[in-house]
Amino acid sequence: MSSSSGRLTDELQCSICLDVFTDPVSTPCGHNFCKTCLNKCWDNSQTCNCPYCKETFKHRPDLKINTTLREVTQLLKTQKDVQQMIQDRIKKIQDVKHSAEVRKRNTEEEKAARVEIFTDLIRSIERCQTELLEMMEEQQKALEKQEEVLLEELEQEITELKMRNTELEQLSHTEDHLHLLQIYSSLCSSRNTRNWPEISVKTDESLETLRRALTQLQDTLQEKLTHTDLKRRQQYAVDVTLDPDTAHPDLILSDDGKQVRDGDIRQKLPDTPERFDRYINVLGKEGFSSGRFYFEMQVKGKTKWTLGVARESVDRKGKITARPSNGFWTVCLRNENEYRAFAGPPVSLSLRVKPQRVGVFVDYEEGLVSFYDVESSSHIYSFTAQAFTEKLYPYFSPELNDGGKNSTPLIITPVKYNK
Repeated sequence: MSSSSGRLTDELQCSICLDVFTDPVSTPCGHNFCKTCLNKCWDNSQTCNCPYCKETFKHRPDLKINTTLREVTQLLKTQKDVQQMIQDRIKKIQDVKHSAEVRKRNTEEEKAARVEIFTDLIRSIERCQTELLEMMEEQQKALEKQEEVLLEELEQEITELKMRNTELEQLSHTEDHLHLLQIYSSLCSSRNTRNWPEISVKTDESLETLRRALTQLQDTLQEKLTHTDLKRRQQYAVDVTLDPDTAHPDLILSDDGKQVRDGDIRQKLPDTPERFDRYINVLGKEGFSSGRFYFEMQVKGKTKWTLGVARESVDRKGKITARPSNGFWTVCLRNENEYRAFAGPPVSLSLRVKPQRVGVFVDYEEGLVSFYDVESSSHIYSFTAQAFTEKLYPYFSPELNDGGKNSTPLIITPVKYNK
């Protein structure tokens, strides 16, 4: 335990004062320091950079105390205090014993001292146990709150799925989707047509067989519907080219404006109002303020990326939170296989296959932004019932190079009619 405690102490040690954190804060590059130590360091310097990795920040970050890290350091300090107290008590016992051996006597006073020492030690241990139990109860309450948030997000996702099903039912009655009903008819007629009146459904086994057949039919129909829906949307394909005037200085764009990657080196470019200056984003050159449009991006080989559309007036300087209320309608990949939609609170997406090419469809008047896995013709996510009031631009972020792990570029690919 002492070895484990030592390693934990090293992890929770401020690299400036070389002591356990007091009111720990985190820099944008992810390193932690005592709030007072970091403020003194920046007060005595003309530039704001990380004392550990030397990354320079254009603006002095607004330091917020990392409450979780502070609780951990407080727990560590409490444990160290208890250990020190126990060591002090043991030393006191040893001193008493040594004194007794030297004097070769065992008086009632010494016996009382020993009893008092052991009594105090037991009380201290009990008090420490009580404090630890209280901290564990607080952590349990925090976990329960996190569980409630996750349940709320799950309920929101279920509600959105129900809305999508309702939209599909409404679309099936429009002239634009009559061919979907024809697919359903062909699927039903292609199956083995048996003389149903002759079938006697008398057992649970027969009912289960019927349920499996209906489920298979429903899955096949859903795949056909999504495939047909994607083919229809591909008819609205537009030619998208990246706008270098909006690109973050770290981004490298190909000469034809169809590829973008993080170059890890800031280029000397004019800081115009159109350019993103903190997050490595870039927009398409052409905006759309009506009708429907569709484009595709190759994301093969990447461990993280963000795609979608953004309105013309979005913030391009400083900290940006991607959500519809801020003018961003996007989905992303993080940590190689974690997919999310930035729909206010992020929505986790469960995909059966890893997309290699992603299609983005927008219906301006309907307030719809949909994402598709092009190769599997499967639906990824849709923002519905949005209110668009200004131009929308294709939005891309290849995300950080991550030491070469994510060096593959995002590539705008020509739209091929998906048969």
